[in-house]
Amino acid sequence: MITDTRSTPATEGRPDTNPRTAARIAGVGYVILFALGIFANFIVREGLVVTDDAQATAANIADSEGLFRLGMAAFLIIFLVDVIVAWALYIVFRAANRDLSLLTAWFRLIYTVFLGAALIYFFQALQFLGDADFLTAIDATQREAQALIALDTFNSTWLIGLAAFGIHVILIGGLVLQSASAPKALGFVLLAAGAAYVIDTAAHALLANYSDYETLFTTIVAIPAVLAEGWFGLWLLFRAGREPLDAR
Repeated sequence: MITDTRSTPATEGRPDTNPRTAARIAGVGYVILFALGIFANFIVREGLVVTDDAQATAANIADSEGLFRLGMAAFLIIFLVDVIVAWALYIVFRAANRDLSLLTAWFRLIYTVFLGAALIYFFQALQFLGDADFLTAIDATQREAQALIALDTFNSTWLIGLAAFGIHVILIGGLVLQSASAPKALGFVLLAAGAAYVIDTAAHALLANYSDYETLFTTIVAIPAVLAEGWFGLWLLFRAGREPLDAR
């Protein structure tokens, strides 16, 4: 007797993650990213790192090593949560435009990879300042200078990733504009925020005197970014996925 040896895949018949569930996951992810981002970037990185002053930076980290380590842990969690958010956003918007939604997720993952690579330099800075081998092999001035260089490299690596993040936000804005049930105004705000990220990264590369305009560029990025990502996160939590996001 001949029997059919073909097996049914274990996942056949199981429903995909529905857009509403994915939207909630992404919304919770945005809340986590927002809270940890403020702590890691503004309280830890900007609070402890003194531009062009290696000795002061080393003293701050030595006095607040626990806070510095918490900042590294926060960046690590952000790195991991971003992967989940990229996946969830793809599901939320795949009904509107599957190909564009996939491209959007790729750009967020590119940014996430750069953030993960940048985080290596955070660990390296702490190693220069606290590792026993470095303490005996290199004098204090050199160790402090190398630690500050590592932290500057973290900034540069993350900055390159933010260009990809800006493209991601622009594409999200395009998906929102294509979606039948998403607020059109949200799409335009996202487009502006994404463009601001890209412009700021380009300004770092093109302007030798960027520091003279740093406050202006920070404002250009911060205002639309906070508005767009805050609104987008709330929309994901409370509204997205309740109706099909079919293209207009």
